[in-house]
Parts: sequence; C-alpha cells; structure tokens
Amino acid sequence: MEVLLHAALFLATLAAMEGVAWVTHRYLMHGPLWFLHASHHRPHEGWFEWNDLFGVLFAVPSIVLIWFGTHGTPALLWVGLGMTAYGVAYFGFHDVIVHRRLPLRVAPKSRYLRRIIQSHLIHHKTHERDGAVSFGFLYAPPPERLTRK
Repeated sequence: MEVLLHAALFLATLAAMEGVAWVTHRYLMHGPLWFLHASHHRPHEGWFEWNDLFGVLFAVPSIVLIWFGTHGTPALLWVGLGMTAYGVAYFGFHDVIVHRRLPLRVAPKSRYLRRIIQSHLIHHKTHERDGAVSFGFLYAPPPERLTRK
C-alpha cells in the first residue's frame, strides 16, 4: 500500500507542476522577473541565458524535499522526485527538442508533441514581456486558437 501512496505522490506532483510552471511563467517570468526571462525571448550569443538561473532556482525546493524525504519524512522524497522528473522532462523537451540547445536532432512524430512545439514557438513570436500566449509545457491550446489571440 505504501508503494501505491508513493507512486500517487510522485504522479500527482508531476502533474501539479504543470500548474506551478504555468503560473510561474505567466505571472513571474512575464512579470517582475522579466529581466531574467527576457534573455530567453531575444537573440543572444553563447550557450548561457540569464533565464537558465530559473533551473537552479527551481531545483532548490526539490533538493530540499528529497533531503527531508531521505532523513525521516519519506513522503517528501516522492514529492521532490516528482518535481525533479518534471524539471528533467522540461529540460529535455524545452531546451533539447524545441530550442535545440544541445547538438541532438529529435524530430517528434506524434501530433501531441508537434502541437506543443508549435504552441511554444507561437509563444516566442513576441520578444517583449507582454503579449505572449501559451505558457504551459504539458498542455497547450490548439495553435489555431493561439494565433487568433
């Protein structure tokens, strides 16, 4: 039974992170933290973007939860691992597949992945703080709906 609880915590956290990411992206990155996130929306040279600091910032809570989870509160381990899994998936999809920041060429064949990629590219049509659409990662509205906004 404990295995099911841990699996449920992991999966629920993984799913909940989409909401956390959406709110963070919409209201913080395209709000008061735009001074960091702007580097991701504008052309730049080199491999580093100031936006990359968000990955470090978002890793801290999961590291803390994993630590407490391995030191007396096992449920927190699975929450921390769910957060970490979301971060790894986000990096793989967003940085590797969409923005091609690593020299790997992945051509998604599924309609779902192509829709997410297209929605994210529509998000990047603006280089300014305001006016962007589609702030999610696991879910994105149909691209046709986004282009009407």
